[in-house]
Amino acid sequence: MDIGYKLKHLRQKAQLSQRELAKRAGVTNGFISQLENNQLSPSIASLKKVLDGFPISLADFFTENDETSANVVFRASEMPDLGSGDIQYLLVGHGKTPRAIGMLKEVMQPGADTGPEMLTHGGEECGIVIEGCLELSVDQESYRLDPGDGYYFDSRRPHRFRNIGSDVCVLISANTPPSF
Repeated sequence: MDIGYKLKHLRQKAQLSQRELAKRAGVTNGFISQLENNQLSPSIASLKKVLDGFPISLADFFTENDETSANVVFRASEMPDLGSGDIQYLLVGHGKTPRAIGMLKEVMQPGADTGPEMLTHGGEECGIVIEGCLELSVDQESYRLDPGDGYYFDSRRPHRFRNIGSDVCVLISANTPPSF
C-alpha cells in the first residue's frame, strides 16, 4: 500500500491544504509533505495523529474503497494487517464503511509496545487478553492483564500498550472509531 498517495488523496478529497491538515493534527507541514512523498515511514501513533485531523480511523484509512462491504464472514487469511514491526492489528470487517466498531485481533511480540508516545483519540475502546500478558497504561496508572482479563476506557485518556511477557500476547479489542 502506498500510504503517501492514499494520505494525499484523502487530504485533497477533504479539500485540506497540507498546512491545514498539519495544524489540525498538531504536526509540521514538512511532516505531512514527507508522509505524502513516502520519505518517511510513520509509526502507528504518528499516522493516527495525522488521521485524527480528518478524522478517520486507521481501519477506515487502510480499507477505504474496499469492495467487500457486503461480506458477513471474514476469514483469518483475508484480514488486513494494519500493524507494523512487532505488532499485528488484524482488522475484522474490512471494507465496512461507515464503521461503528473497529474490531481487531492484536498480536504483540515479546517486548513490543505501541511506542513511547501515549495514544489519544476520540471514542472508547475495550479488549480482552487471550494469551500472554499485557501492560496497559492509562493516564498515570499501569495495569498488568493476564489471559481472561479485560479493559474498557475512554480513548481520549492518554494510553499505551506493552507486552511485558516473554511470550506472544494475543488480545481481541474493539473501539468506536471517529466518523469521517
